[in-house]
This record gives sequence, structure tokens and C-alpha cells, in this order.
Amino acid sequence: MAVLLLLAWLALGSAPAASLLLSRIGAATGLEIRARGGASLQLGALPGIVARDLEVREPGAAVALLQARRVVVTAPWRTVRGLGDRLDLTRIELDAPRVDLPALRAWLARRPPGVGRMPVVGRGLRADDGHIEGGDWRIESLRLSVPRLAPDAALRARASGRYVDAALHAPFSLAATLQRPESGRGFGLAGVVAPDAGSWRLPAWVALSGALHWEPTLQLLPARLGASGRLATATVDESFTLGAHGPLRAHDGAWTLLPAHLVLRGDGMVPRLHARGHAALGARLLLRLDGRLARWPDAWPALPPPLDDPGVPLALGLDYRGARDLSSPLALRAAREGVRFHGRLDVPALLAWNARRDSPLPHSPLPPLQGRLEAEAVEVSGARLRGVVIEFGDAP
Repeated sequence: MAVLLLLAWLALGSAPAASLLLSRIGAATGLEIRARGGASLQLGALPGIVARDLEVREPGAAVALLQARRVVVTAPWRTVRGLGDRLDLTRIELDAPRVDLPALRAWLARRPPGVGRMPVVGRGLRADDGHIEGGDWRIESLRLSVPRLAPDAALRARASGRYVDAALHAPFSLAATLQRPESGRGFGLAGVVAPDAGSWRLPAWVALSGALHWEPTLQLLPARLGASGRLATATVDESFTLGAHGPLRAHDGAWTLLPAHLVLRGDGMVPRLHARGHAALGARLLLRLDGRLARWPDAWPALPPPLDDPGVPLALGLDYRGARDLSSPLALRAAREGVRFHGRLDVPALLAWNARRDSPLPHSPLPPLQGRLEAEAVEVSGARLRGVVIEFGDAP
């Protein structure tokens, strides 16, 4: 049968045979696969197919889930002779692939569970100048390299590119390992990520590990995240170290860490904080943390008395629901024996105010802070006042 198939290829010619092969692959997957720039077969020691201007979509769909300027797939002759009984490939190469993630998710959601088997790709996969469209975010200039793909072997990959959304962009260069692809055990990722929101930058070395689960949704249970880098603004360049632990889950285009355990250490503007709570990153960023500051950083705006004793630990709570670049107001709670503060803080305004503190130009001596301070007792010029309430706000 393999000989007859080969003779049919030769009789039809390379291009018609390649188009027929793409149609058969499409029928098996329930997808429309077209090579608008033409497709051809290559024979020899490594037979394969070359497709140009490839488009892959669900029948009738307006948006292609995959497009590529050029795709090359090669396979050993035993795969051709086996007529698909065992899908062993030699190598996959993609030039300028473009993946529409919502369309891909929609197709995968309609696939019956357990359908398909991970192919063996002996010499791996390479993609250059890739693009992933995620709706309100995208990944540009993606380069991906996987030396070998096999369901029973460790998976190793390297990826670089740039994440972009309306609020920030983040170049990255990462290496990932999955020791047991079928079970998800032994996942690890490490490399450099450099988020940039314009008013601040956060270049860091990050490491993420855990057990990867695919059902009922993508999960890392538990996730262990470590990061070390620098917080840089127009006037600040401070080092930091961050550790986080908790179950990381993907759901409806968002990531959640609930419950989250965080430890933050740093210099200058970066506090020493131990906190618990939850975090979510999707179209918006959500943070709710309650923890303890070892001491109020000297570089921060001074707290009003009697909260201003720098040597006494401070209970601190943060609530944020807004843009991913931290440009939305942040709710702040602070407490010490007999004293409570509840307020709102504008992070970009605070950074701008901090940049002007040492300027000879006229500026407000007070930080951009709104809130309410309640104290059981306050000492003022030798007098003891009880039941003190102080309101902070913008001048009318």
C-alpha cells in the first residue's frame, strides 16, 4: 500500500499530492487546511511536505487558528510506510506562525476528551518570528526551539519574544522543562522577564516550578515562584527579591493564585513584607493581601503620628482592582496598637511626587494620599488627646 501511495504521489505530481495530503489531515482533525502559496512534497532520505502561506481554521470560521508563511514537516520513511499507524516525525519548522488563542481554545474545547496522541518529533520543532494573539494581549517576535518531542521523554524548550498589552510590554527569554509530559510532573521554567509600564520597569530573573495538571483546567499545584531583580523609575533603582507559593490556575483567560503566600525583600522603596491573600491576572489585575511590615521604609512618605515609629512592626493590607500597570487607585490599610488607617493611594502620582521631593521647584510636601486615621490617644505638645480622627484628602 505504501508503494501504491508513493506511485500515486509521483503520478499526481508534487503539488496536487501535497494538497491531497493536507486535505486528509484536515479531515482527520475537523479543520480546513489550505496552503494558499502552494504546497509540495520532498522525497529522499527524509520525505516531507513544504507548505507556504498556510491557513488552518474550523470550517466556516472567520478567523484562522493558525497561519504561517512557511511550514516544513519531515518524517522518516517508516511513518510513510505505516500510513499513520504510528505518527513519528523528524522535524517541524514554522516561519512567521500566527496563533489566534481564542480560536484555538474554541476548537480544543469542542474536541472529545482524550482524542489525539502526542507525536514523536525526533529532531524537534523550531518557530521563528511568531505571533500569539490573545485578545487584549499578544506575544510578538516569538522564537521557539524544542530539541525533541516525545510523550515518554522529558520536554525541553527555549522561548524568547515580547509580551504586549495596552498597559505594558515585557521582553522575555525563558527556558522550560517538563520531566514527564504525560503526567505533568517536574515542570520548571527560568529566565529573564522585563516588564515596562513607561513610568516603571521591573527587569528580573524568574523561576517557576510545580506539578502541571491539564484537567479540569491548566493548573500548577502548587506553584513556587522566585524572582530577583530591580525596580527602576525616573528617580529610583532598587533591588528586590520575591517569593510566592500557592495553587496557580488558568480559567477564562485569567490566572489566579489563591491562596497566595508572598515574601518580599528589598532596598529603598521596596519593603520587607510577609503577606497572604490572593491574586488574579486577566483583563485586570486583582490583589488582596494582608501581612506584616517589619518596618516602614525610609524612602516611603512618612506616616502620620502615632503610626510613624519606624522600629515597630506594622500590620498592612492592600487591595487593588484595576489596570495591569498599577495605574488604578490602591486601597491601603495600616494598623498598630490603638491606631488604624484606611486610605487610597495613586501609585503613578506617588512616583511622580517622590521624583519631585528633592526638586528646587515648588511642589507639595504631602504625598498624594487620601484616607482616615483613627487613634485611641495622641500626644500633642504634652497634651493627651483621646478618640482622635484625622481625614486626609486633596485640597479643594
